[in-house]
Amino acid sequence: MTHHHSPLLPATPRLDRVLPAVATSLGVPGLTKGGDRPLRPARRAVVVLVDGLGAHLLARRGGHAPFLRRLLQDPQAAVTLDCGFPSTTATSMGTFGTGTLAGAHGLVGYEAYDPDTDSVFNELSWEEGPEPRRWQPAPTVFEAAQDAGVSVTRVGPGFFDGSGLTEAALRGGRFTAASSLAARVDATVSALRAQPRCLVYLYWGDLDKVGHVHGVGSLEWGDELEAVDAELARLAGLLPPDTTLHITADHGMVDVPLDARPDMAHDAELDAGVRHVAGEPRCLQLHVVPGAREDVLAAWRGRLGDDAVVLDADDAIARGWFGPVSDLVRPRIGDVIAAMTGPVAVVDSRRHRPELRALLGVHGSITTDEVAIPWLVLDPREH
Repeated sequence: MTHHHSPLLPATPRLDRVLPAVATSLGVPGLTKGGDRPLRPARRAVVVLVDGLGAHLLARRGGHAPFLRRLLQDPQAAVTLDCGFPSTTATSMGTFGTGTLAGAHGLVGYEAYDPDTDSVFNELSWEEGPEPRRWQPAPTVFEAAQDAGVSVTRVGPGFFDGSGLTEAALRGGRFTAASSLAARVDATVSALRAQPRCLVYLYWGDLDKVGHVHGVGSLEWGDELEAVDAELARLAGLLPPDTTLHITADHGMVDVPLDARPDMAHDAELDAGVRHVAGEPRCLQLHVVPGAREDVLAAWRGRLGDDAVVLDADDAIARGWFGPVSDLVRPRIGDVIAAMTGPVAVVDSRRHRPELRALLGVHGSITTDEVAIPWLVLDPREH
C-alpha cells in the first residue's frame, strides 16, 4: 500500500460545502462560503449520503455502478471532496449537518473525550454522552432551511430519530423512518411530491457495514454497491422536474490485515503515559498524563515509523486538520494524534469491543482512500 501523507490541504473543498450550497440553491440566505460550488437555483433538492462510499473506491469498483459511474465521468456532475478530519461518520455528520469542520462543531472523533466528565464516550452510539445540543450548540443547515420556509424531511432508520448524534448534528425538519433502501427512496419521492419547496435528506448505511465486515475489495461490497446504484438510478427517474439530486458520502475505507494491529492493552511501550484513548484504531487521539507528551510522541513515532503521522495537537491544528478550533472544542482533541498511513491499525482491547477489532475494513485516518468522497449532482434541466 502506498503511504499517503495528509491530503488535507486548504485548497481541497471539503464536505462542509455540500449542504450550505444545496440550501443556498433553494433560496436559504446567509449560508454561502467563498469558493462554493455554484448551483443553479432549484425549488426542490434531494441529498443522498451513502455511508462509506469513498471516491476512489467508487472509481475502482465502478463496474458495479453504471448510474454512479456515468455521473462520476461527467465533469459537470462530479467533484471530489475531502471529508475532513478525522474520516469517520460521527465527525462527518457534524461537518455535513452544520456546514463547519470538526474544530467548530466539536464532534472530533468516533470516540471523543468529554473534559467535563474526564471520560471518553462514543459519538456514534452516544451512550452516556453529554446533552447533544450542549455538545454542539450551533444551528444546523436543516434548521436554517426550515427557518427560511423550506420544508425539510430526513429519511433514515427509525433509531436515528432523536438519537444523540442526530440531535447534535442533523436536527431540523421532520424525520421519516424507513428500513430498506427501496422504502427510503419511496419515502423521499413522497416527501418531494408533497411540498413545492423542499429539501429531502436520505441516509444509507449498509455499504459501510459490508465494507467493515468483508472489506472494500470483497465481492459482497461490489454486490451492495450494485444494489445501491440501482436504487439511486430509480430515484433519479422519479424526481419531479424542478428537483436536483446530490449524492455524497462521509468517508472512504481501507482494508487492514487483522495481524497488523498492535494492542495497547498488551503493549507497554505504546501504553506508557496514556491516560485516555479516543478516536479509533486508524486514528487515535491520546490524552496523556501530565508531562508525558514528548515521551508518547517519541514512542509512537519510533514504533509506527512510516506507517503513521504522529503529531501533537498543536501541530495537527496548525496544519488545519480540524479547521479553525474554538475554545470550547480544543480540550476535546487528543494531546497526541496517531494517524495511520500504512496498512496498520492500533487497538486497545480494554476499550475496543471484539466486534470492532474484528472489522477488516477501517477508516478514520488521512489516506486518500479514506478521505476522498464524491459529490455528484444530477440536475434534470441539464440532461
